Amino acid sequence: MSNADDHRWDLHEGDKGYLPECDEAYEKKFEEWQARDWLAKSLTFPFTVTREEDEDDAYFAQGAAKAPFRLGHKMDVLELAEEDVDRGVIVKVREKGQVGYAPLADVEVKPKTDANFWPVREYVVWIANRC
Repeated sequence: MSNADDHRWDLHEGDKGYLPECDEAYEKKFEEWQARDWLAKSLTFPFTVTREEDEDDAYFAQGAAKAPFRLGHKMDVLELAEEDVDRGVIVKVREKGQVGYAPLADVEVKPKTDANFWPVREYVVWIANRC
């Protein structure tokens, strides 16, 4: 897959925001994510990410910023671990010798020239717009 590939589906602005032109486009993309095979085939492991989102309010507790796998931390994604109904695809990550888990939707690959940037970005955008 090249960075020149267009990973967007057609969206139009309506009363509910930007949505696919038709339910069929959304359903097709949904089926792709249901089968983790697409991500497994599109990604090259391990790869480095930065955690850009973290729903856990404990982040603001004293010392939480130094805990592994937190907001702003760089870590290596080792493999796809599982799918969670609420958080989507969970990945196994390593940070400074410790192994843990994080939602794929919470991370970003940098730089854009990394071959894993577009598959992860497409997933993050899709999962953010699924509700």
